[in-house]
Amino acid sequence: MTFEEFTSAIAQGKPCPNSLPPALQGLWIDKQGDWDTAHQIVQNANDKDSAWVHAYLHREEGDIGNARFWYGRAGKPAGQGSLAQEWEQIAQELLAKVASEVGV
Repeated sequence: MTFEEFTSAIAQGKPCPNSLPPALQGLWIDKQGDWDTAHQIVQNANDKDSAWVHAYLHREEGDIGNARFWYGRAGKPAGQGSLAQEWEQIAQELLAKVASEVGV
């Protein structure tokens, strides 16, 4: 799935595909306005990509201390730009990772 396909499907209100990794599911569901479900998904996952999205969600919430903890777990620097810029950066990087894993 390309970034354009990802964002278009979200904007159209399509349901999140279960085939996406938890981190991308979290981004999708958060962008559709359900922070709590997005948080639950990434909190229950145990991988660095989900920790990155978890950090972003806490930054979005305004809980910077908790966000810092999760950026550390993800091995990523704390987000500095706008939330929209960070969301796009995370989505693009994770979509590229998925594409490389399936040989696209």
